[in-house]
Amino acid sequence: MAVVYQALHRRVSSLICRLHSTYVRKMRYLNRLKEDDSLCRQAQASGTFYLFHNLSPFLQKVGKKYLVPQLSAAEMKQILEKFPEAGQWLERSVLIGCSDEHRPHFALDLGALDKSAIESELQGSFTDLRKALFIVDGKDSPLLASAQSLLRWHNSHQYCSKTGQPTQKNPAGSKRVCHTSGVTYYPQMSPVVIALVSDGSRCLLARQPSFPQGMYTALSGFCDMGENVEETVRREVAEEVGLEVESLRYSASQHWPFPSSSLMIACHALVGAQRAEIRMNSLELEEARWFGLEEIVEGLKREPRSSKRDDGSFLPWFPPKQAVAHHLIREWVQQQSA
Repeated sequence: MAVVYQALHRRVSSLICRLHSTYVRKMRYLNRLKEDDSLCRQAQASGTFYLFHNLSPFLQKVGKKYLVPQLSAAEMKQILEKFPEAGQWLERSVLIGCSDEHRPHFALDLGALDKSAIESELQGSFTDLRKALFIVDGKDSPLLASAQSLLRWHNSHQYCSKTGQPTQKNPAGSKRVCHTSGVTYYPQMSPVVIALVSDGSRCLLARQPSFPQGMYTALSGFCDMGENVEETVRREVAEEVGLEVESLRYSASQHWPFPSSSLMIACHALVGAQRAEIRMNSLELEEARWFGLEEIVEGLKREPRSSKRDDGSFLPWFPPKQAVAHHLIREWVQQQSA
């Protein structure tokens, strides 16, 4: 038995090592593409491209599924040849990742070209990212989100904030340089906390006027300059619902492309059950209330289209599973059930 165990242990260790080394090689290859301009230009010839039009990703519907097509460099050139104004558009692409086989992935925004002509040529449609994130396969959502964020950053950083002169992106799109001042700009994300508040037996969810009818979610807010995560959670909860957080626990994080590019830092926050009266800030929120376990479980089963009552009102429903808020709510349910 000991011999069998040792052999199994060696096989598992070997597999973990191979997986680890594959990941390390992949990350180092991506880093080389970001640092070596000539290598990145060569990679464009063998890479795949995800298309956007004014920051909306291109999707194709096959049956009931929505797919995110990956076009080869050759296919891209055939398409761009039909648009004389396209010029050297492949150079505008940005690196967004690569496969385990080191096939690089790029994103390219064709916003200046005719949208309907491209859709007709490729038999698909450019779809608002908020919708696209929730109808494509889960593995594609993060890639589309990061691609749009990087494309948006380049759109808004075309000029140097110090000199006002144009900045130049490197082939990978990992930075922009002002050659007049020598300043290098790198893409950045804004930290945002999202906290599911609980008094021990209930959780607090809220909605803003801009939300879809019936949707409730956890409280969230941007970190102020100089704040840590704990301070931001306590401040946001106090500002928005007038409650004082006694303790909090980190849960997970997620990149979120709205409104620009944010790092969502998800936490569970506990408030005292004896001091749980909500005093909502109406400038921030439209509604905030406590939900019991049974109501949360029912809400998780409900979809937006099935939430409308006959009288026109809406039953509560919660963010879909791709959102970190959904993860927080599910985690709370599991804790309560345990």
